[in-house]
Amino acid sequence: VGELLSVLARRYDGLGDRILNGDGSIPGHLNVYVNRQEIRSLQGAETPLRDGDDVALIPAMAGGSGQTLQAPLLTEEQLERYSRHIRLPEVGLEGQRKLLDSRVLVVGAGGLGSPASIYLAAAGVGTIGVVDADVVDRSNLQRQILHFDRDLGRPKTRSARRHLEDLNPDVQVIEHRTLITSDNALEIIKDYDLVVNGCDNFPTRYLLNDACVLLKKPLVDAAILRFEGQATVFLPGRGCYRCLFPQPPPPGTVPSCAQAGIIGALAGHMGTLQAIEAIKVLLGIGEPLASRLLLYDALTAEYQVLNWARNRDCPVCGDRPTITELIDYEEFCGLPGRRHAQAEAATPAVADKPWVRWDLPPAEVKERLDRGEIAVVDVREAWELAALGKIPGSRSIPMNSVPERLAELDPGRDTVFVCNVGERSGSVVEKLRRAGFDRAYNLKGGIFAWLNHRLPVEFEPDQAQEGNGKG
Repeated sequence: VGELLSVLARRYDGLGDRILNGDGSIPGHLNVYVNRQEIRSLQGAETPLRDGDDVALIPAMAGGSGQTLQAPLLTEEQLERYSRHIRLPEVGLEGQRKLLDSRVLVVGAGGLGSPASIYLAAAGVGTIGVVDADVVDRSNLQRQILHFDRDLGRPKTRSARRHLEDLNPDVQVIEHRTLITSDNALEIIKDYDLVVNGCDNFPTRYLLNDACVLLKKPLVDAAILRFEGQATVFLPGRGCYRCLFPQPPPPGTVPSCAQAGIIGALAGHMGTLQAIEAIKVLLGIGEPLASRLLLYDALTAEYQVLNWARNRDCPVCGDRPTITELIDYEEFCGLPGRRHAQAEAATPAVADKPWVRWDLPPAEVKERLDRGEIAVVDVREAWELAALGKIPGSRSIPMNSVPERLAELDPGRDTVFVCNVGERSGSVVEKLRRAGFDRAYNLKGGIFAWLNHRLPVEFEPDQAQEGNGKG
């Protein structure tokens, strides 16, 4: 019974002082019954409990109209923890209580979601939901500060929950270990007060935007790439992501962080900014970045703030919206639609990264290439080839063009596919293997591993200057 009361005291703010004394004993004005029998006649606080037992807490009651004391807004421990917040007139006791009662959903436990959720938890946001279907990879640790080396291979939501709840016991973390899709977005988001977008792809950006508009939820948005970041806030009735960017860019025209790289500290800077904007919205203080787009260039240490306006003809938040339910956002962004994705997911996977079975290390590829035993196909974009060069003798077929150029591949010859780090080329190899190309292989670690082994690269003549003369 004593253990049960301690759990209740931790779980429900303001209850602890009513059911336990400072030394952990049960106060005299409270009677505790187990299966209708008062525990003083049993074993007191040591009375054991079994599944199905009925426990009742019955406090002393008094009639009349005498003045009673209300429960304090914060416990003594919370007064100490949040003392720097409470001293701010914009926050105070009532504001801190509001944060503790708030519920924020963070989509993505990655570069942006990590610092955002850490500072929201430290600020005392009482419930934080974390959406992520991925597991921790070593390449994440350069910027995703929710996770540690010991978390490699663990679901990101699990390591996020442990980190945040260890940081602040006032915080409850809800794991949503799933991809957020048109099928589940409304159900997940509806129970939260605000959404922080830490995703890294356009379909999810448009999905979260539309879902938040339909549910009238504030959305705090940010994006990062290389040394540049941008952030804004979408408030109900004041415009949305479609007002700012009515259409997504064509597939392949905007590289991902995995393709172009990202400085880790930039993710921390922009994610922390998201936490600040979320707190401002939750407390109703200051001027959020609504109808404004903040741009940050880390290389020049320059900020710009640009104004944008709600589009009255916006198909989602406009005066006469035409999108009134969630759609297929992969298809909207020019990617394979949801049915295609479901068909892909239905194919049995041999591992989280099945192409690892077909990885070839750089040294082996070099030896076999020198002997003429293997062909090399580079699936990167032209600008990536210009920046880093390519393996001598390799052919260039950008990833998005591979399906329509299958006739150019020889299924009877060993062929190794190359990208920057082996992720995109690995995905190409996986699909080719499923399509019957049993001699397709992936360069382990990509062109970066090749360069790390000091193996040669070449540049096209018009790319030599842009490639800084490497070759």
